[in-house]
Amino acid sequence: MTVRDDRGNGLLVDRETARVVGAGPNGLAAAIVLAQAGFQVTVYEAAGTAGGALRSRSLLSPDSVTDLGAASHPFGVASPFFNSLDLQRHGLEWIDPAVPLAHPLIGRPAALLHRSLERTTQELDRDGGAWNRLHRNATDHWPEVVESVLAPLLRVPRRPLTLAGFGARGAWPAASLARAAFRGEEARALFGGSAAHSWLPLTRPLTAAFGVLFGAAAHASGWPVARGGSQRIADALVAELTDLGGELVLDAPVEDLGELGPADLVLLDVTPRQFLRMSGGKLPPRYARALGRYRYGAAAHKVDYLLDGPVPWSDPRVQDAGTVHVVGGLDDIVRAEREVHAGTASERPFVLLGQQSRHDRSRAPRGQEVVWAYAHVPSGNDGSAGHLVDRQIERFAPGFRDRVLARVETTPQQFERWNANLVGGDINGGSMDGLQQLLRPVARADPYSTPLPGVYLCSSSTPPGGGAHGMCGYHAARAALRWQAATSHRRRT
Repeated sequence: MTVRDDRGNGLLVDRETARVVGAGPNGLAAAIVLAQAGFQVTVYEAAGTAGGALRSRSLLSPDSVTDLGAASHPFGVASPFFNSLDLQRHGLEWIDPAVPLAHPLIGRPAALLHRSLERTTQELDRDGGAWNRLHRNATDHWPEVVESVLAPLLRVPRRPLTLAGFGARGAWPAASLARAAFRGEEARALFGGSAAHSWLPLTRPLTAAFGVLFGAAAHASGWPVARGGSQRIADALVAELTDLGGELVLDAPVEDLGELGPADLVLLDVTPRQFLRMSGGKLPPRYARALGRYRYGAAAHKVDYLLDGPVPWSDPRVQDAGTVHVVGGLDDIVRAEREVHAGTASERPFVLLGQQSRHDRSRAPRGQEVVWAYAHVPSGNDGSAGHLVDRQIERFAPGFRDRVLARVETTPQQFERWNANLVGGDINGGSMDGLQQLLRPVARADPYSTPLPGVYLCSSSTPPGGGAHGMCGYHAARAALRWQAATSHRRRT
């Protein structure tokens, strides 16, 4: 780095160095924060492409685009860190469906979650007032809410009054709140489907928070997709890092921390299982045992389809939705998530389906559609759930199978082989059940720090958890910079 003395002469000085392992959204976010602070940053990525679970490719045909991992991004578009970067100048464009979510039902019209809270309220009729009361505060104060929920939970919130109402409702089990607040199956299904993004039984406390949060996200900022594929988000982050002087090294797996060489800071976009292996036995036994007890959650079994036209939903309005919850009513969701948590692959699982090409025509050839779907299954499931996804979609879209031109399954084991952070097919970096929702990865005042000086964890196994928002990396890097500043001050004094 070149600095100027009081005579204007250029002086070369050593820059502080940082090494980041993993080029997923959190690793890239951490690298950008460190580069902004003046560090010389190098990111090491095991794969041949950056992005982690944000990667996309032509999976189904040469002229189609499939998101291999994350597809819709309610917390990507709302991420305070992403929004601070102006990623649009690097080509990122969000496409925001007017109907973020549809929930088809057997024997009745589908429930639709519109971008407009008012229109959703009107269509829910007798439950409209209750829907409005449940979501209005979080929707109206969305920037403050999202800033708080995408931060470590064990801290004093900056706006406690804004979060008070949200927290009171969020503490409920989602199933109980849905039944108490709503009388009709449409509102109950919409809320329960959103709460199922917790990947927990809906009878557990705090699952209602996910229902309120995902519903408010739809009304406040949408559930958009990235034009051209989720890879475009990662590409924009890499471009930002490069502009700041950072370096990305691909096809560079790191098996041991010693391979990184000397550095002032090391940030690891890995889960506890990988960190234990990389640490080479250098972690204190108590901390290593705590990492070893870290619990991974339920898995995804993914099926991607190329169709010769739109999904033939029984209710054609579902074709307008970006995301579709395919499972049935609230009781069906409760049963399916309970069975998965008990280790049983439900015969009628909760299926999340994305219709990205309906809104982004760059993803499929003319007249065809790319459909992205996954089912919730037990961790490490044996890979026999693909036909259950087909069958669930067929229940709500008769004739769906006849439209399939190509089909590719990704089992939980294949997810982990593709990305080592997806342990057992868990796409959230670990279970959000019990105290692990608050104390991840271990009970520690600074959840990102480790007993190794200058080594920090920044993956979705740290707060705030899963999602392509980069906030785990942002908060980890900020914590590392605080430590580095304090260490440098002690050295000077």
